[in-house]
Amino acid sequence: MAKLKSFTMNFGPQHPAAHGVLRLVLELDGEVVVRADPHIGLLHRGTEKLLEQKTYLQGLPYFDRLDYVSMMAYEHVYSLGVENLLDLPVSPTDKYTRVLFLEVTRLLNHLMAVTTHALDVGALTPFLWGFEEREKLMEFYERVSGARMHAAYIRPGGVTTSVTPGLLNDLTTFVAAFPSRLNEIEEMLTNNRIWRQRLVDVGVVTLDQALAWGFSGPMLRGSSWGWDLRVTAPYEVYSRLDFAVPVGLHGDCFDRYLCRVEEMRQSCALIQQCVWWLQKQGTPPMVNVSATFQMEDLIHHFKHHAGGYYIPEGHSTYAAAEAPKGEFGVYTVAGGHRPWRCRLRAPGFVHLAALDAMAVDHMIADVVTIIGTQDIVFGEIDR
Repeated sequence: MAKLKSFTMNFGPQHPAAHGVLRLVLELDGEVVVRADPHIGLLHRGTEKLLEQKTYLQGLPYFDRLDYVSMMAYEHVYSLGVENLLDLPVSPTDKYTRVLFLEVTRLLNHLMAVTTHALDVGALTPFLWGFEEREKLMEFYERVSGARMHAAYIRPGGVTTSVTPGLLNDLTTFVAAFPSRLNEIEEMLTNNRIWRQRLVDVGVVTLDQALAWGFSGPMLRGSSWGWDLRVTAPYEVYSRLDFAVPVGLHGDCFDRYLCRVEEMRQSCALIQQCVWWLQKQGTPPMVNVSATFQMEDLIHHFKHHAGGYYIPEGHSTYAAAEAPKGEFGVYTVAGGHRPWRCRLRAPGFVHLAALDAMAVDHMIADVVTIIGTQDIVFGEIDR
């Protein structure tokens, strides 16, 4: 008597469409997926444990490296947590500057997400166009922090340096021209017959499923619920700014693509509003520092920067924000000069956990499309 057996195939961890070091064990019936088993941990760096060995300021650069596409968004959430523990105020100018670069970061992320997704499906041109724009955005990063990627720019209490009038003018020029480049990308993709065949009705997630699986960000909004922490739990100055939260209808890969494209348009509007506010304030005055120092001042300065902030043991806080990929949260328990515990809530980890349910009954090629629409990065998943 003949016995039927499913075929098992390895996808990754070196696959260029895996968006990182992801190994999938696919159980197949022909080319149809019966089960998708994600194997993770190949990039594990022990970030949460490392944070326990560092002062609060020394721990900040680790957050740049969690999602190496949305650097400032992650360091921002950690800074919010430390500010909560210290009851540390942030000036309005620094708040607007933060929002300005948080939205620059959202553009960086969504350009990567949409254009590499298109590349996975077979469209090369949007990838080249999008990375030209990312170069300009990374230059803005470099002009305020000295680094194109791992900026360590947003820190507890504010930002490291003020933005210059020249940078604000260049940002205005960029956001005025960028929507036309988005139009070109949409002209190439949105009504393209092949693009629609590969995305429409693929990886459908109902609203009930999205809520049960803990989705957030475009993965949740694509399933028709406009949950956005910038609106539902406003932080910084988002409550003073005017923007819309796009949502999908069907919850498939195409809806999530449309949400990300529209979010980029909304980010341009937010950047422009922040630039206008900062331009009205003018150049911040120079701080007048006395030239005379006592030895005690030097000792105090050294002790402060060697030991960092001191937060009494037992105090804890959970800070969360609407990162480009979804809700990123940091639960911090104070332990004196360094955290006793840092627990990270990474949106990519939650979304990848649903890959099996999203991929079942789809073809192998659709698995690539679903991974692309999840917009996963393994720095935050393996951490």
